[in-house]
Amino acid sequence: MDIGQRIKNLRIQKGLTQEELGERTDLTKGYISQLERNLSSSSMETFFSILEVLGSTPQEFFNEEQEEQTIVYRESERTVFLDEEKNYKIEWLVANSNENDMEPIFLTLEEKGEYKEFGPSLSDTFGYVMEGAVCVEIGLRRYYAEAGETIYYKATDSHQIKNNFKGTSRLLLVVTESYL
Repeated sequence: MDIGQRIKNLRIQKGLTQEELGERTDLTKGYISQLERNLSSSSMETFFSILEVLGSTPQEFFNEEQEEQTIVYRESERTVFLDEEKNYKIEWLVANSNENDMEPIFLTLEEKGEYKEFGPSLSDTFGYVMEGAVCVEIGLRRYYAEAGETIYYKATDSHQIKNNFKGTSRLLLVVTESYL
């Protein structure tokens, strides 16, 4: 096991710089760098202090049987929701994506279809119009996008996506986690 690399991976997962990890453990940035490159080894007390800051126990740190991350999601695994009243269909592309930082979906809007209105949040929304044309309403403003065009906005005001096409419109949407 490459202990230095495991420390580095945990540090990066926690979003800490070497300097920040050093400050939280009363160590220098240079010492953290040496540990991560296996140029130095620490005392048990220092090692346990680093693990505590990184949110890991020694058992978790040395467990080589890490839970494998799902990388490929099959079309047959998608969850589909159809709202016949508002004429839209959602296909969740990643199982349990509402638990992740991003939630990718296919959104299909039939003629005069409109996706539900969302209140303000700190989320970012990315969309690629694959077919048709849409109107994005953000507060009192309206923006229009056609097939082949991209939308991107911060959801700091109430917002809604509507079909702006005589026919079906289809989008790939990716929304980030809201941290309000």
